[in-house]
Amino acid sequence: MGVVPARAGYYEHRPQAEELVAALESAGSARRCQVVTGMGGVGKTQLAAEYVRSALHGSGAEPVELLLWIQATGPQAVIEAYALAARAVVPGGAAELLPDQAAQQFLVWLRTTNRPWLIVLDDAPAPGALSGLWPPEVAAGRVLVTTRSRDAAWSTETRTLLQVDMFTPDQSAAYLRRALARPDRGDHDGDIAGLADDLGHLPLALAQAAAYLVDAGREIAQYRTLLGDRARLLARLVPEISGLPDAQTRTVNAVWDISLALADTYRPIGLAGPMMELAAVLNANAVPGRILTAQAARTHLATLRASDGGAVGEPDDVDEVDAEDALRTLHRLNLLDHDPGDGTVRIHQLIQRAVREGARGRLHDLVSTAADAVLEVWPEPERDTMLALALRANAEEIIGHGSDALWEHGAHLLLFRLGRSRGESGEVQGAVAYYEKVAADAHAMLGVDHPDTLAARHEEAYWRGQTGDVVGTLVSCEGLLTDQLRVQGPDHPHTLMVRNEVAYWRGRSGDVAGALSAMEELSVDQVRLLGADDPRTLTTRGNIAGWRGESGDVASAVAAYEELLADRLRVLGPDHPDTLSSRGQLAHWKGESGDLAGAVAANEEVIEAQLRVLGPDHPDLLTTRNNLAALRGYSGDAAGAVAAFEDLLAACDRVLGGDHPHTLTTRGNLAFWRAEVGDLKGAHVAYRDLLADRLRVLGPDHPDILESRSNLAGVQGKLGDAAGAAASYERLLDDRLRMFGADHPDTLATRSNLAGWRGDAGDLHASIAGFEDLLADQLRVLGPDHPDTLDTRNNLAGRRGDAGDIAGAVTAYRDLVADLTRVLGAGHPSTLRSRGNLASFILQWGLSGGGAADTVGR
Repeated sequence: MGVVPARAGYYEHRPQAEELVAALESAGSARRCQVVTGMGGVGKTQLAAEYVRSALHGSGAEPVELLLWIQATGPQAVIEAYALAARAVVPGGAAELLPDQAAQQFLVWLRTTNRPWLIVLDDAPAPGALSGLWPPEVAAGRVLVTTRSRDAAWSTETRTLLQVDMFTPDQSAAYLRRALARPDRGDHDGDIAGLADDLGHLPLALAQAAAYLVDAGREIAQYRTLLGDRARLLARLVPEISGLPDAQTRTVNAVWDISLALADTYRPIGLAGPMMELAAVLNANAVPGRILTAQAARTHLATLRASDGGAVGEPDDVDEVDAEDALRTLHRLNLLDHDPGDGTVRIHQLIQRAVREGARGRLHDLVSTAADAVLEVWPEPERDTMLALALRANAEEIIGHGSDALWEHGAHLLLFRLGRSRGESGEVQGAVAYYEKVAADAHAMLGVDHPDTLAARHEEAYWRGQTGDVVGTLVSCEGLLTDQLRVQGPDHPHTLMVRNEVAYWRGRSGDVAGALSAMEELSVDQVRLLGADDPRTLTTRGNIAGWRGESGDVASAVAAYEELLADRLRVLGPDHPDTLSSRGQLAHWKGESGDLAGAVAANEEVIEAQLRVLGPDHPDLLTTRNNLAALRGYSGDAAGAVAAFEDLLAACDRVLGGDHPHTLTTRGNLAFWRAEVGDLKGAHVAYRDLLADRLRVLGPDHPDILESRSNLAGVQGKLGDAAGAAASYERLLDDRLRMFGADHPDTLATRSNLAGWRGDAGDLHASIAGFEDLLADQLRVLGPDHPDTLDTRNNLAGRRGDAGDIAGAVTAYRDLVADLTRVLGAGHPSTLRSRGNLASFILQWGLSGGGAADTVGR
């Protein structure tokens, strides 16, 4: 009784069919009721019909004598079917009974008969729709229910819930090959697999797409292009109702309408539909649930419900519990998957598309609301890498659905947050390309002089700097400053910010004195315009202190950071990230001043505070751990430095990923300290692998690439190939000169390395000449008291001594020790090293008859 659906064309057998047989036909089983659930279009009814056909044909354990197939769309449909069955099988006066009474008589008959029966309740809306109408649980009977609902009430001790999902990729491909097989078609496996992915492996969508392709005579590639066009309605990409395959009555875009209408009748009434619309503009694969329960989302839901006249018995406001309940309703009806454990929401892309097309008039508001909600829940700083990935994916989806809505009142802040997150995750090249597009869009949407256009250009310049393009970044910042002075004036906070950027990149380009001068001028203007205690003013003071240290005035850097730390403690408090940063910088420059023990202790205190305030995975904490590991090495514990960098590398890999610049830098530091403990071969392999990865990630001209080449050349020399090291440094010097010019500190450092390895290779004349030329340029560029200048004097004195000029070496070292003591202090490692060199050459001088040995004590 009832109409069993015909087998679908090109039917694809599924493993769940065996599961149904095993469950329903097990002898003596007490669970002979199966509830098959899944979203609309996955093939629940076809799966049930396959089982019915096998039961009718006696392929099961026992033949079925009564089959009743009911379209169980509501209680009345079930009652009428039961009444009809009662009149056919119940002896006596069922014909005279009212439908309700006849239905109950039928249930009694089912309970008492020994004749095998099977009842299929197809497309039942919810467990409550079958209240008082459940067939009895008896040995003679089997019950099969299909439903879009997965309410907990379906599952009992005697009922099992079977979830039916999409086709697997292999099933999709097999189905499409058969459905599309025509003499005039030549579909390729790659096209078929791509189409299946585009349709999310939904059986109903595959069937309707195949029918459309055959009827229209279109190639799959052309169809996929049309499908990817969001402006084209999904209804135009499937056959008309009269041409649907397998006696289907709804197109794929309309198949979920019943479920959505039902969802809005569940408590909280009227929220499920608007919630689904909001989810439809987010990423199908992973929506953090907190987006859909954010205040922006809840306000949107309440507004829509109120605009529809409200709901009787429901409050005006929507709280988090209401929003979560709406999500659970959609989950119960298989419209989306909501994982209560991590809160993640997943939606089939075709449901999303159908819902968006049904809400076209509200798409602008949906995009705007979703952008507000994502921005609301985006943490600052990012600690959870997986959450950050999900938020970026959802932001990209929102932007793709309606860029106009994000430019209505200027650039939506989500546009900026997405780019910053990309850069902070290590995707710095991607951040540059992204902000170039944002700047171009801002120019087109808002005009060249709009503040948001200037802000996008600022972000593009900043992230270009992070790629290592120092010259390009300085040019971008200087051009931006020119426009900001014209548009916003010299006293605007954004103009002051870009002045800071220009000064910084001047320093990075090698003009340390120019950077320091520009920062000092900026500080005066910030105090006048913003006040001495404004965080931006304090930041500039920190930059000034840093550039003083870079200029060689380490003592001034320490004193300036001590003053800045006191002010930040007073203004911002001890736990503010800027205060912690000042403590870290102070520790760094204490180490540079020679107070290694004090620097180690200070960094340990900073780490303790950062752990408490920022958490173990914050980038600032990773930076401090890097500094502490290096300081341990410079304090004499090279093995401890190796262990610390190994632990840090594991954390960077986990938190930032293997290609993040900080992770790559940590690999370089680990290789350095491995060399220091004597593992030169291991360090050489590590530097070689690091160079390959940096070339892949950063490109050939990034400063970090040049650093890796320098480190690799140094280890090459330490392994005994001094001539090869010198040749490597010659090639590196050519690139330094091309990229940074002759006066850049890195170029000068490469000249120092080249001169040193030429001497180790036996060419003392070239080494001495190289150090003499370098010293002249360092005196001009860096000044006489810069640590690099003093270091070159040390190297030059040593080479002169090695060449036989021991008296000249002694004289040079005496003068150098006096200057080092004056500039860095008697206990600084550089001072102690030069005193040791002086003692060695005095001893050689005395033994060679050049002077009295007792001068060593001097």
